Amino acid sequence: MANLATVLKSEIARLARKETRTQLDPLRKANAGYRRDIAALKREVAALSKQLKSGLRAPRAERGGATAAGDEAPRVRFQAKGLKSHREKLGISAAEYGRLAGVSAQSIYNWEAGKTAPRAAQVQALAELRGMGKREAAKRLEAAAGE
Repeated sequence: MANLATVLKSEIARLARKETRTQLDPLRKANAGYRRDIAALKREVAALSKQLKSGLRAPRAERGGATAAGDEAPRVRFQAKGLKSHREKLGISAAEYGRLAGVSAQSIYNWEAGKTAPRAAQVQALAELRGMGKREAAKRLEAAAGE
């Protein structure tokens, strides 16, 4: 009789697991779908908040004194490390780089050290110098010294 009881008990457990699985599978699928939807909504919120932040920065730039000509030019970022590496690549001093950019040597030192940052017009001038090579820099310095 004990054998019948164990067989009956194992059969009941098997049927219970089967029934539980049939009940839980749709819930698992729905849960996975909800997680996907939540992740998509989080990405959308992040994108919208990023868009909002970039939209809020634009009026500040206009208040900073951007001119109509400045609006047409592409927005250029300034990095002190990039300025220093470009000057070293050209093999010129900060004073010479300042002459090319139309600023003082002290301004170049301060920008490279990160103590100060150039104004928008100065950033545009630095961006124009960015594509310059050693030969062109030497020619411009000679022309400036000749004047």
